[in-house]
Amino acid sequence: MTKFEALGLQQSLLDAVADMGFETPSEVQEKAIPILLQGEIDLVALAQTGTGKTAAFGFPLIQKIESASRTTQGLILSPTRELCLQITNEIQAYAKYEKGVNVVAIYGGASITEQSRQIKRGAQIVVATPGRMKDMIGRGLVDISKIDYCILDEADEMLNMGFYEDIKDILSNTPKEKSTWLFSATMPKEVATIAKKFMHSPQEITVGTKNSGATTVQHEYYVVGGRDRYPALKRLADAHPDIFSVVFCRTKRDTQKVAENLIEDGYNAGALHGDLSQNQRDLVMNAFRKKQIQMLVATDVAARGIDVDDITHVINYQLPDEIETYTHRSGRTGRAGKSGISMVIVTRSEMRKIQAIEKKIKQQFINKKIPTGPEICEIQLYHLANKIKDTEIAKDVEGYLPAVNDVLQGIDRDELIQKIVSVEFTRFSNYYNKTKDLNTVDSRDRDNRKREKGSMSGNGSVRYFINVGEKDGYDWMSLKDFIRDTASLGREDIFRVDVKDSFSFFNSEAAVTDQILNTFTEFKVDGRFVNVEVSKSPGGSSGKRGGRDKGRRRDKDRTGRRDRNFAKNSPKDSGKRRSKRRSDFF
Repeated sequence: MTKFEALGLQQSLLDAVADMGFETPSEVQEKAIPILLQGEIDLVALAQTGTGKTAAFGFPLIQKIESASRTTQGLILSPTRELCLQITNEIQAYAKYEKGVNVVAIYGGASITEQSRQIKRGAQIVVATPGRMKDMIGRGLVDISKIDYCILDEADEMLNMGFYEDIKDILSNTPKEKSTWLFSATMPKEVATIAKKFMHSPQEITVGTKNSGATTVQHEYYVVGGRDRYPALKRLADAHPDIFSVVFCRTKRDTQKVAENLIEDGYNAGALHGDLSQNQRDLVMNAFRKKQIQMLVATDVAARGIDVDDITHVINYQLPDEIETYTHRSGRTGRAGKSGISMVIVTRSEMRKIQAIEKKIKQQFINKKIPTGPEICEIQLYHLANKIKDTEIAKDVEGYLPAVNDVLQGIDRDELIQKIVSVEFTRFSNYYNKTKDLNTVDSRDRDNRKREKGSMSGNGSVRYFINVGEKDGYDWMSLKDFIRDTASLGREDIFRVDVKDSFSFFNSEAAVTDQILNTFTEFKVDGRFVNVEVSKSPGGSSGKRGGRDKGRRRDKDRTGRRDRNFAKNSPKDSGKRRSKRRSDFF
């Protein structure tokens, strides 16, 4: 692969690259940096969020400006305060070995007087949001009439947010002979208009397919009744105990309401929308980055600039009006080489939107079922068992063990396991014992049901449990490849892969069940047995099992899972969860 040394960067920048631990440039960096260093050109770069665009324009910009001059030479426009600050911090890190390079951030919600002072002290690079930049130009507090480089970052987001007129006004205050670099995830007509009006024969580079979604993101949709969106959201969260997600709503009101309901029901959630003060926004984002918030409920505008690489899921509580907005939403996950999942909760009347998005992003959605109560209980039971297994033993406990042993005397190991798990698990299972199936049938779903029907005769789909997950270094892409390659299966033979913390589920056609189970009988990876067996939850059909414990079912070790009877047709999920917080139990 091409290394940074081969891109033409000067030594001071290479030293900064080494300090940050970068080894191999991303595709957009590999394509853009040499072009921008070669000469004074205009460039349109189309690449998804999280592909390293800041470094793609940041390194060439730093190398090309004159640090000895205090004149503002480079202007970077970005859609939000958060992204503005993020770009500023990154540019400063890139320029750490460049003497005299000053980078100033200009954004709303902070002192305009102080920002003006910083610019007057000398700022070769200004990073700004359009609204504040236009305001400062109008007041005569900043001079961009002599800039050499203008960078429009996340151009489509800025235009979606209504900054078209502001950008036109700002660009009209810049010299015609400057170089303009436009970076965008998509190329809607407004972006093309900006490029045509303010750029001169720009070169164009594309990472991936134009207007397509990131290939590291799996797109899923769940069809429910209009009144079941919120219960469906809760079930999706419960089916992914280690979820770290952004939940998108269309309006500020819905965002606040959904976040409040989640908090009331015991989830670690928070709201991010335009009615919050800047201090409130900062508190929420800091909590989210520290993972004190697992579910960040946000509007599209407020979420612009969120830059967290390990978001596991994006949940579209409601679909956006514009397809380009969906692309930006899903781009919040599957970043920095990781995979992610974008979930969409839809009603049957919204299915045409799914088809339109598929056509635009050139990727197909997977029709999945909202997990049933028994399925969620199975997942949570495995999660609880692994949580107990991984818990470090407190030193203070040792002195109390003799008395505890006296209390527990006469209880054998299997019964003790069942009792320990039941202490934490009973309330959860009781709650889901009262819930109904939320899934609504759509046309695609009927086709899937036909495929899954009659799985025992070899014509349907089988659901499996496997005892490896994220802790073992797998995501849905790598686990799918591992199972497929290990069992010598075809590309489409493994599907519906759901990776949890220390275990996972997947589906295959019933015709290859024996092949899978036989492959994973007495199968080891690095000395550890990898177990595969058919899941007993309604999400998959019953059948033969495989793996190390082929001869026994381990009913007791599974803490009576098979002995629990869960109602399938109970009343609708209540908005009220339980008296204690969810974290008290799981």
